[in-house]
Amino acid sequence: MLKRLFFPLLIVTFVLSALSHYMHWGSEIEFVLAGLAILFAAGLLGKATESVAHYAGQRIGGLLNATFGNAAELIIAIFLIKEGLFDIVKASLTGAIIGNLLLVLGASALAGGLKFKEQKFNVHLAGQNASLMLLGIIALFIPAIFVKTEKISQQETMSISIVVAAFLIFAYIGWLVYSMFTHKDLLDDHVDTQADHGESPAWSRGTSILMLIVATVMVAFISEWLVHTLDTFSARFGLSELFVGAFVVAIVGNAAEHSAAVMLALKNKMGAAVEIAVGSSLQIALFVAPVLVFVSLLFGKEMDLIFTTIELAAIGVSVLIATSISRDGATTWFEGKLLLIVYAILGVSFYFV
Repeated sequence: MLKRLFFPLLIVTFVLSALSHYMHWGSEIEFVLAGLAILFAAGLLGKATESVAHYAGQRIGGLLNATFGNAAELIIAIFLIKEGLFDIVKASLTGAIIGNLLLVLGASALAGGLKFKEQKFNVHLAGQNASLMLLGIIALFIPAIFVKTEKISQQETMSISIVVAAFLIFAYIGWLVYSMFTHKDLLDDHVDTQADHGESPAWSRGTSILMLIVATVMVAFISEWLVHTLDTFSARFGLSELFVGAFVVAIVGNAAEHSAAVMLALKNKMGAAVEIAVGSSLQIALFVAPVLVFVSLLFGKEMDLIFTTIELAAIGVSVLIATSISRDGATTWFEGKLLLIVYAILGVSFYFV
């Protein structure tokens, strides 16, 4: 029943969101409708990437899901930068990182762990992911410590940010070469690596790619509509920019990863779920955030890579527990619950800022 109603609901929410934006029905109504529309669009994005994974395999499927899932985050951030809302951008990046490491990975481990006693994935991949997460933390912590403790001008701060951003992009490109080409066999999930895992894909290869494009375009439009409501929405409900960016925008923007990762975990494909959750966080820290620094320059507005102490602390503890839980290449429902508890603690703390 729900599957039959999905596409009609997707079209209805998209049209209503467009009408509310262009006919000015009010910021609260616009926010709710845009939020609903982007959830359905993200669901289409997740379904399309899962279909592509049937043809390309778990690792590439997971990478595609993380990439197209982060497309919403990137598009939202670009519109926020255009509006000069740098604090919300950084908060949303923080929320995306901790959301994927704690909420997405936690929900996947919990859901999959309740169905299967223990779920295993490639231990070499888990170790490499942990090292890359630590690199991301180092790259964010070091500039922030120097800028906050030494007398460094705004221009020098921007120079540091540009250099660090360039190195992070270089590191991410190196990781793609390492994981997809030179050491692909070492990092494959050998237990379950066939392109078709005994299931029929939702669509053909061509249709799957077309659906990816359509969903991404829809997310782009809805994201712009959503961004225009944030100021009024946060003021109306007394929410800080930090909370709106780190939790509201991040959860909505990452809806694709949430749904797809949990569905894969329920099918005992924890390797793909981890690739989506952890891989998405890595992509945000090592690629999306650095790219946004350069995007801001194109708009003539300089956004540095210096995060607040609160944001750094949240990212730090998220990486710490996610690394501790996933490094052994196995997860259980209990470990998923621990990740969700940490996410709830951070959510409550951010709410009262």
